[in-house]
Amino acid sequence: MTASDVRDTDPGDGRISTPSTTRPPVWSADAPSWPSPTLPPLAPDRDQAAPDWSEVVEHFREGLVVCDADGVVRHVSPVAERLLPEVVPGVALAASGVAGLGEGRPGGFTHHGRRLTARQVPLSAGRCCWYVEDVTESVSRADALLAERARSAFLAVVGDKLGNPLHPDRAAAAVVRLTVPTLAEVAVLVLAPRAGRARWWRASRVDDETPMVDSGVLAGPALPAAIAEGLTGVEPHALDWLVEQAVDAGWLPGLTGADSVARVVPLPGRDAPIGVLLVARRSSRWYDEDDVGLMRAFAARAGAALTTALLYRDQAEVADTLQASLLPVEPVETAGVQWGTAYRPAQAGLRIGGDFYGSHRLADGGSVFFLGDVSGKGVEAAVFTGQLRQCLQALHRVESHPGRLLRLLNDALLETTQAHGQGRFATIVLGVARPQRDGGVTLTMVGGGHLPPLVLRNSGEVESVPLRGMLIGVVPDPRVGEVTVRLAPGETCLLYSDGVTEARGGRRGDEQFGAERLLTTLTGCQRMPAPALAERVEQVTCDWLGHGDHDDIAVLALRAVSPGGRGARHLHAVPTSTSADEQRESPA
Repeated sequence: MTASDVRDTDPGDGRISTPSTTRPPVWSADAPSWPSPTLPPLAPDRDQAAPDWSEVVEHFREGLVVCDADGVVRHVSPVAERLLPEVVPGVALAASGVAGLGEGRPGGFTHHGRRLTARQVPLSAGRCCWYVEDVTESVSRADALLAERARSAFLAVVGDKLGNPLHPDRAAAAVVRLTVPTLAEVAVLVLAPRAGRARWWRASRVDDETPMVDSGVLAGPALPAAIAEGLTGVEPHALDWLVEQAVDAGWLPGLTGADSVARVVPLPGRDAPIGVLLVARRSSRWYDEDDVGLMRAFAARAGAALTTALLYRDQAEVADTLQASLLPVEPVETAGVQWGTAYRPAQAGLRIGGDFYGSHRLADGGSVFFLGDVSGKGVEAAVFTGQLRQCLQALHRVESHPGRLLRLLNDALLETTQAHGQGRFATIVLGVARPQRDGGVTLTMVGGGHLPPLVLRNSGEVESVPLRGMLIGVVPDPRVGEVTVRLAPGETCLLYSDGVTEARGGRRGDEQFGAERLLTTLTGCQRMPAPALAERVEQVTCDWLGHGDHDDIAVLALRAVSPGGRGARHLHAVPTSTSADEQRESPA
């Protein structure tokens, strides 16, 4: 019912009378949005009964309160009577005590636990009509929808933030930081004990400041009983007891057991909970079922993130251990010999590859040294390299002659590759270095299909050692070449892999570095210590490559020095003609 329905219908006794004309009522723009009831037609003669307007108004969704010009209630519809029992006809509306009905107070208000809306419509002669509607259910549905949207948005942020950290510490800090302030004022994450010790992280916020995160370690037996119970997958239900335990542990700064509530939620792991999350806030914000459901959904995502981070950490530790065992080992110190090495794997992220070098000391004072290259790249090549090195480490104890040692190595590799069906092979230069009394070194070297070594004489000349042989790990009895070279004091023998000579770069990016450029690189470097020479070869090769792809690069330099000599303390300048720019311009 609207203004036009009640206009001129009040006889003064609070009752609504029938309209005096046959003109249909005109509804104002302020009328309710729902369809208007169809009024029954007026009686065509005096004998027909007039319509009962109270029955029409009773079916309105809104309640109607009509007041006269003095603010006295003249009519209250049945709906209004149910919603506002204090409002009665004949009494001033202001005396009813309904705060939501008054001048300048349109809108929503709460009355007797119901959410109501009221709007005032002016009528003729200073009268007014109040439309009162119960919107409790619609407001509840809207609040529930907003709360669900907020929870979904929170979980979406959680999924985004916890999808990146792969380090357990960063993931744990992110979990407690995300918990505050949405779920708690203080949040504590406790991971399952490892080696008898449990790590915990805590986030707390003072006023509206950014949550502060700290951490600590507790011995397994010192964990509060509620936390230990949560680590078994059970949610403790004694909430007061839980708060007291958290306060005793010193985990709830600014909160006390009297005015706080707390919950513990296990974080799911692979086989057992990976940890528990303790959340606490003031008792004015009690954890209802929706809050608990949100915490469990958050715990599921946090548990998955922490499980992934811990699994990644464990795998990284295993990978680091295996990589450390597969990395080339620096040659052992040998009297009268100075070693220099350089190594750059094809895949820098792995740190390992298929090139290898090393040495082992012999009982007579000499050393077995070697440099080689296995087929393939990456992890598989590195594993095969590790097998080869382990074979050499064992075999050199039973055979020190280079030729026979290489044949034993070939037999061992054949047995390994055939057993695993790998079909891999390797190239190698293997030798024995024996220092001489005059400060020189005698090298007896055998070749297994590898590039020939180079010797830098004191005169500056660079010699190529004519060393030939067959690949190892292919046939049972390979042909092995053997050469003996004598190094005078100060002279150097250089072993290198094909990652140096086959490096592609230069101006066009596809030209091989080649043996000639390597010889040019070594020219004038005869006074360089072995470490500096190996580093120079690697650096010039990498300059030639630029940022292009390359094979594994390995360099082993062996320099004859006096047994008690200190060697050169300063690097000598390299002649200008060997600069990297001129090397790139020189013909292949």
